[in-house]
Amino acid sequence: MRYDLVIFDNDGVLVDSEPISNRILAAYLTELGHPTTYEESLRYYMGGAMHRIHEAVLERSGERLPAGFDEAFHGRVFEEFRRRLEPVAGVIEVLEKLAADGVPYCVGSSGSHERIRVALTKTGLIERFAERRHGGGTRLFSSQDVGRGKPAPDLFLHVAREMGVAPERCAVVEDSPLGVRAAVAAGMDVYGFTAMTPAAKLTEAGATALFGRMAELPGLLR
Repeated sequence: MRYDLVIFDNDGVLVDSEPISNRILAAYLTELGHPTTYEESLRYYMGGAMHRIHEAVLERSGERLPAGFDEAFHGRVFEEFRRRLEPVAGVIEVLEKLAADGVPYCVGSSGSHERIRVALTKTGLIERFAERRHGGGTRLFSSQDVGRGKPAPDLFLHVAREMGVAPERCAVVEDSPLGVRAAVAAGMDVYGFTAMTPAAKLTEAGATALFGRMAELPGLLR
């Protein structure tokens, strides 16, 4: 492998959560008087932190989302996660390959720490990230750690510092234009997963390379 660290986005890359969470988000926003389709939710919010939803609704409608919106939304999402969330097809084999090759990997997600842990626990992937890195510390990183979500580079730069790897030695695996832009801004190579996002949008955002099946990723990382 030519990288010293591989940083995985969580939603849509490790776990197949984007269809679940974006359908719930679209329905909840519509219920609150901000009509939103599933396709619009994917287009505007996929890959972003919660503050992005609040900012977009305020900008478009002049109204703020109600207090408790985040908690209510996550309650609905986590209930569905615990019922039917699955890992992305092929991702277990990718993680096994990285481990066998001695390549460190971690999570860098816009989602909250609770969301990351609920998703990885339900899918059985939490064990793949349970081993604490050399010198101590977690391998699960959230935009909560830095305050600004993607497309700002803050999260990925924070991950690189905490993991002790120079940004240019990191590869990021992302499935949203917001995430791709964040990785590019951090000076990292970024591999765009096209399962949920048109390839052209990830290319436009600056992806180093694209792939449509997880089985293709180890070859790209080499």
